[in-house]
Amino acid sequence: MKKIGDVENAIKEFKLNKNKNLNFLLKNRFSWMKEFINEKNVGLEVGAGGGFSKQYIKNKNFKISDLAMYQHLDFKNVDAQKTDFKSNNYDFIIAVNMIHHVPYPIKFLKEMHRILKRGGKLIIQEAYCSVIFQLITIIMKHEGFDFTKNVWDENQPMSDEDDRWSGNIAIPHLIFDDIDKFDEKFGEKFKIDHEKFYECFVFLNSGGVTSKTFYIPLNLFFLKILNSFDNLLVKLFPNIFAMGRQIVLRKL
Repeated sequence: MKKIGDVENAIKEFKLNKNKNLNFLLKNRFSWMKEFINEKNVGLEVGAGGGFSKQYIKNKNFKISDLAMYQHLDFKNVDAQKTDFKSNNYDFIIAVNMIHHVPYPIKFLKEMHRILKRGGKLIIQEAYCSVIFQLITIIMKHEGFDFTKNVWDENQPMSDEDDRWSGNIAIPHLIFDDIDKFDEKFGEKFKIDHEKFYECFVFLNSGGVTSKTFYIPLNLFFLKILNSFDNLLVKLFPNIFAMGRQIVLRKL
């Protein structure tokens, strides 16, 4: 793996449109979200990184933010655990592979609840810590997973507070796998409207988003075949092959 977390280089390479595999991956990651977004909705992405979402979500009232100072961001240096945005401000918020980087994910969820309008949606794309994802994480030595954390403890960080690229890909499991526990903690704030597991080899052969890896370039025909193969594997053996997780939380 090379250029870990090199957002500016990732943007440059994406604009050159050299990697059709990555474009296919990102299109899949954002296209399903449109089902939960109306054209006139006011939306925000937190932890936007390279801001690739704007290539696929075309709402005029959609802005992107991150805990960084990149020029392409609409809102810079935004800590999603405690923002300066007004309460009840957004119809939807997007969080793509960022919750497992947040040191205090429960504080994050509470903050998203605060700034969402009633009925607003928190649209989440996250890692799914399957067997294959755990193996890849061990081999790559990038991020990690720790199922022993008490994710509900708001006083203990779930990842390194001094390194925003560190992450614990077990965090989404610890929050969302136990539905009864989630309802106990957030049942008066959020309802889970959608959940789906997906992605495997389309992700592994994407070349990486901000952390670049080897990939075999494929045309659209073979990418669709690979995606269909992924869908079958994930449907039959999600705990082995799934590497992505879709979740939509609606504010009550």
